[in-house]
Amino acid sequence: MQQDFSVEEGSPLPLGPSETADGFNIAVVSRHATRLSVLLFDASGAMLGSFPLDPRRHRTGDVWHLRLVGALRGCSYALRAEGPWAPEKGHRFDPHDLLLDPYATAILGPPLAGEARCLLLEHRFDWAGDRPPRHPWRETLIYETHVRGFTIGHGSGVLHGGRFLGVAEMIPYLQALGVTAVELMPVQEVADALPPGHAGASATPPLRNYWGYDPIALFAPRSLYGSGAPGAAVTEFKTAAVTEFKTMVRELHRAGIEVILDIVFNHTGEGGENGATFSFRGLDNAIYYILGPEGRYADYTGCGNTLNCNHPVVRAMLIDCLRYWVTEMHVDGFRFDLAAVLGRGEDGALMANAPLLHQIAEDPVLRGTKLIAEAWDAAGAFQLGRFPGDRWAEWNAHYRDDVRRFWRDDPGMGGAFATRLCGSEDLYGGRGRGSLGPLRSINFVACHDGPTLNDLVSYARPHNEANAEPGLPVESWGENNGTEGPTRDTAIEAVRGRQVRNLLTTLMVSRGTPMLLGGDEFRRTQQGNTNPWCQDNEVSWYDWEDAKRHADVLRFVRRLAALRRAHPVLSAERFYTEAEVVWFGPDGAPPDWHGPRNALGCIIRVGEGMPGALCLLFNASRSTSAQFPLPEPPAGPWRIAIDTAAAPPADAADPGAERPAPRDPVLIPRSTLVLVSR
Repeated sequence: MQQDFSVEEGSPLPLGPSETADGFNIAVVSRHATRLSVLLFDASGAMLGSFPLDPRRHRTGDVWHLRLVGALRGCSYALRAEGPWAPEKGHRFDPHDLLLDPYATAILGPPLAGEARCLLLEHRFDWAGDRPPRHPWRETLIYETHVRGFTIGHGSGVLHGGRFLGVAEMIPYLQALGVTAVELMPVQEVADALPPGHAGASATPPLRNYWGYDPIALFAPRSLYGSGAPGAAVTEFKTAAVTEFKTMVRELHRAGIEVILDIVFNHTGEGGENGATFSFRGLDNAIYYILGPEGRYADYTGCGNTLNCNHPVVRAMLIDCLRYWVTEMHVDGFRFDLAAVLGRGEDGALMANAPLLHQIAEDPVLRGTKLIAEAWDAAGAFQLGRFPGDRWAEWNAHYRDDVRRFWRDDPGMGGAFATRLCGSEDLYGGRGRGSLGPLRSINFVACHDGPTLNDLVSYARPHNEANAEPGLPVESWGENNGTEGPTRDTAIEAVRGRQVRNLLTTLMVSRGTPMLLGGDEFRRTQQGNTNPWCQDNEVSWYDWEDAKRHADVLRFVRRLAALRRAHPVLSAERFYTEAEVVWFGPDGAPPDWHGPRNALGCIIRVGEGMPGALCLLFNASRSTSAQFPLPEPPAGPWRIAIDTAAAPPADAADPGAERPAPRDPVLIPRSTLVLVSR
């Protein structure tokens, strides 16, 4: 196919592919390349030409650039970079590889190593007056989910299963659940195939990179999640991921639901010494990665490489990336995977005032976005409670662990449990910790890392054999309550059901920002697999028949969300005072914070000058009941809003239908009561 176009000098800014009045400009950074070429392909994939860039005309500083003039919509391009092959000095140029532009906004995918191509994309889209919901943290309930797994499985009932549009089709479900934000596991482009040599690559059927925590194109939505309209032109099909991502965001915003992206800036999918080359390694390995002696990759991520995040070139790219997702794709926030890496300098050491962390927080374009840090990395940097300024919220691993241990009835967990329930003041209190106070704590009891909530109470150890990764440690993280995995034993199931409700109740009555792992509201299982990153199958996919089998749990979660909304005292932006919350133990005794008995109660006053209160009673004992004489109610009589020991629907009362509480309620082992006085 012949195509009329011409090549001109171009401009060094903006970086990446950008539309001009009569074509496209392409600008790429490479300091150490001795020559850079742009290869252009038409919509059918036929090559239109290869254009070596003359550094006298097409290079400004470290930026190589050209302008393509003509009707090039639907065309694609790739880069070739020539330079030294000297791994000991950090250089890994290979002129045979086709490379992605790091700023590419759409990929002809799924991409293959050394053969990847970028699409020239026009960014026209009808946003229909879209505005971000901008929910304050105090009103936020986050739902963490995987785009594909959410709707590809049995019984989802959507037309676009496993796609961005499938998420949009689930809006009524999310609204009914009370969700205000979806946190999507990575949506950036990855290579689906596992690296050569991984045992899963030769499995039958082959395992694949399902989770997506190995990005190769930070600006491009994953092509697997776009479908293309039936009968669409080839060019429209190729760019479907971009337009359908925008459609998803627009429709979620119309429903008042924010979009938070789980974004991976700590490493790339190019791996370690023997990894594949897609982009960064072939364009300027010495700049993009933290390198150690003899040019070896520093691995603070457990994934073979570590991005050199605080190098000025890389830092600028990451800021540009965040701005792109906010301004062009309209997202509302980011959760940063292994975010402690973002605080490492070019030598790998943690920095006292990391420029990237400061710039993300203070960038004027990003000021309205939610920022969430996974405040650790795989090399021992645990920065929980230490992210700078007043903008960063954090996944609170101490909350997860202490709440789990309390309900597992590990001895002496009362004090830690109370601290987490009250907002983790030990982590987020004090001067200089920011104005969000307890809302900096993203509270969760389960997330994509580790067991689902159902599996936490149904398995005593991981069952990750299907991952084809032998030699991994077998840690203890849960309990099976009598037998490993599924059972028809009604007594075991009764305890598991109470434990699920206990953990969900704790999450929803804790100060901080709650995050619910998708599917936990109907006891989704991963069959005991705690790390199904490569399981693109029924292990990871939501089985929506579970929502019918466990409709009582789904209703329970909806009522918990409504209870939290009805009592803003649970989500205030400050820590409790001693006058607002009063703790006590069973039988009227003072609380035994470090004793062997994990049974506690507290009264929470609704607010100054306002009548009413909440009474929270917890008994995590495996075998001993606990009686709690109730204090006099500050307003109307105590009534039961939540009772995890009661049979549905009495476990979660509808507003106004709460039954009276007994004078001295007795909590059976493994149960919770939430009482209201108004």
